[in-house]
Amino acid sequence: MEKDLLEALGQHLVWRIGRAEEEEVLVVRVGLASATPRFKELPRLVNIPDAEIERLAREGRVRVEWVEG
Repeated sequence: MEKDLLEALGQHLVWRIGRAEEEEVLVVRVGLASATPRFKELPRLVNIPDAEIERLAREGRVRVEWVEG
C-alpha cells in the first residue's frame, strides 16, 4: 500500500537537480506541481554531469529543498 501511495504522490511532484552556483553542493529541489512557478524565483542551479552528481553525493555534499507554492 505504501508503494502505491508513493507512486500516486510522485505523479504530482516536480524536481530540479543541479549544483548551486556559488557552492560545491548538489541541490535537489522538490515540490508539488502547483509550486512550479516558484522554482523560477529561486537561485539558478547549474547543470552538471552524472559523474559530478555522484561525486558530490559520495562526499555528502547534498542539500534537499522543499519548494512551496
